[in-house]
Amino acid sequence: MIRAELDQTFMETKRNKLLWEVIATKMKEKGYNRSPEQCKCKWKNLVTRYKGCETVEPEALRQQFPFYNELQAIFGARMQRMLWIEAEGGVGGGASGSKKKAISSDEEEENDDSDGEKVGKKKRKVKGSMMVGSSSGNNNNNNLVSSLKEILDDFMKQQMVMEMQWLKAYEAKEEERRIKEMEWRQTMEALENERLMMETRWREREEQRRMREEARAEKRDALITTLLNKLRREDHNM
Repeated sequence: MIRAELDQTFMETKRNKLLWEVIATKMKEKGYNRSPEQCKCKWKNLVTRYKGCETVEPEALRQQFPFYNELQAIFGARMQRMLWIEAEGGVGGGASGSKKKAISSDEEEENDDSDGEKVGKKKRKVKGSMMVGSSSGNNNNNNLVSSLKEILDDFMKQQMVMEMQWLKAYEAKEEERRIKEMEWRQTMEALENERLMMETRWREREEQRRMREEARAEKRDALITTLLNKLRREDHNM
């Protein structure tokens, strides 16, 4: 929601570092402690998943991406602004071209990243060739759309590779954590079993000691009784 409020500002400037700092500040005000880089990375991941729904996944699978409608609204509003600007400036390109530019403009925001630098260089090359060959008209527009589509595909592939690498690293860490947790549980169970065994042995020794004490007490009582009887007989005889 915060990124959507600043979307027009993002479209009007290429220096977006301060904008991400503003977003991070607003997130902190709402109780979410996130750095500008974390906010930027989160937005890139959301856009990548949205593009995947647009180009790869069938309509039924879009429900698996819970923010699809929100991003569709952002890019829809962006496309309307671009169409209005093109209409005001008398530039023709069609709704489909505007939609591609509206979505691919997020790639221009990422010129600080290594992937974004590659995309930015390719886009500048495409734009330069378009300016040189502006007299060719519709052919250049078609070439631009094709080039942008190719750039977008490359960018998405790179993002998918990065996401797969991240998932593998996460799964490896999760497996390591699970193994350590299992080892910890086994150690705790072994300690608990050892404690129970020691307690059982202590109870057995305590029971044996009690039985020995009772036997000694019985023998002592029997001895005392015998002595008393003997003394009584001697007194009686006297």
